[in-house]
Amino acid sequence: MSRSALVRWFISFAPSPVSVRWQERLRSCIGALIGIAVTGISMHFLLGPDTRIPFLVAPMGASAVLLFAVPASPLAQPWSIIGGNLVSATVGVACASWLADPVSAAALAVAVATGAMFALRCVHPPSGAVALTAVLGGPAVHALGFRFVLEPIAIQSMALLASALVYHAVTGHRYPHTGRQNADDKASGNAATNAGITRGQLDALVKRRDELLAIDPGDLELLLREAQMLVNARSAGALTCADVMSCNVVSVSRGTRAAAAWSVLKRHHVKALPVIDDTRHVVGIVTRANLVERRAFGVPLQPKIPLLRWLKRNKVPAPVVGELMTTAVCTVTTGTPIADLIPIFANSGHHHIPVLDVHQRLVGMITQADLISGLYRQEQAKERRAA
Repeated sequence: MSRSALVRWFISFAPSPVSVRWQERLRSCIGALIGIAVTGISMHFLLGPDTRIPFLVAPMGASAVLLFAVPASPLAQPWSIIGGNLVSATVGVACASWLADPVSAAALAVAVATGAMFALRCVHPPSGAVALTAVLGGPAVHALGFRFVLEPIAIQSMALLASALVYHAVTGHRYPHTGRQNADDKASGNAATNAGITRGQLDALVKRRDELLAIDPGDLELLLREAQMLVNARSAGALTCADVMSCNVVSVSRGTRAAAAWSVLKRHHVKALPVIDDTRHVVGIVTRANLVERRAFGVPLQPKIPLLRWLKRNKVPAPVVGELMTTAVCTVTTGTPIADLIPIFANSGHHHIPVLDVHQRLVGMITQADLISGLYRQEQAKERRAA
């Protein structure tokens, strides 16, 4: 091997740049701190301070990194951590009891645990360390026997998973992570993405790699769709939000009763209403979800008999939109290129985006359907000009 080839080989060891924002990194660190702390405290209260069972086993640290830092990985999903840890602990205890030589027992435990995790579709890398711990954990672990599977592994795995579920929910992060698919794609299993690749073809390409990829095929499909939409948006040239928005936007004010807002949503067959002030500045947005979450206060649970409804109205104050709306509203302007909408719709969970004029007044609304329709019209126009 030449010197330059050797240098290139060493350079190839350099890690790829991390594109995760510092806010997400901090969120992951805080989550890992909370997860490990909750796991240790749970063991302390469940088993008492005098127990010989370790409050924390080392593999939980690796599991915490996966659950809080890379929660989208298939290796970090609930069944992966619970199934992987329990299977590996069982295999490790069995190998430790069958083989006297610790090195042979450790090697066999990791190998069998890996095969079992593949078979049960619960591959979780830290579980390999669980198998090693069962073999090399010392007299305290060996004295537990198969009790090691439940105490501490099962308890700690469940405590750590519960911490991750709660923490991700509180911080607005999607977990468990399941591949996002279009409902029609799920039904047919053969619908093509915008790039012309069907889900079946994508699955076949992943299998052809003949190795485990730490990304869900549904996420790969989503990335393909987003990439194609971005290409279409950029090819649309000067197409802006003003070209694709719905101009006849229906809105409400802060003081609108929830009952009236619900009626407007149903009458106009929309899922969200911008909330504006007297100058048509957007101050919030109210969706069907906002109203459904407060059904006990709103329209659906009002008595149907007029007399009872009249008697009840003085006892339960009817809520207004200002009490139910979401105040953190993502908006765009009429001159915003539609290419800028792709990451907003794809990554931020938004489905309805109010459009403002140069004076920050509401003039329209854009949905995902509006965006796709605008791109389609643009492509049709290009084909007609080419013909």
